[in-house]
Amino acid sequence: MTNYKDFLNEQLQNEDFKKEYDALDAEFSIIQAMLDARKAAGLTQKDLAARTGIAQADISKLENGNANPSLRTLQRLADGMGMKLKVEFVPASH
Repeated sequence: MTNYKDFLNEQLQNEDFKKEYDALDAEFSIIQAMLDARKAAGLTQKDLAARTGIAQADISKLENGNANPSLRTLQRLADGMGMKLKVEFVPASH
């Protein structure tokens, strides 16, 4: 049985798959950054909900990739974690 990384690398050889996977990179990066920041702050979703006024269920949806946060929501989350939101544009690699 292969592990996930081996399977993913195999799938990435398919040009169509790679294009779709790459298109989701920014979304996955935001989700991972949210998770990492919340854990670094030592907060549960429930704790963060209490600090931000954002429902715990909505935080869960964001962290699971089932919702797209607005910049305002991301700012509220950052504030609730005692962090600063930074959005930047970087050159695309081809």
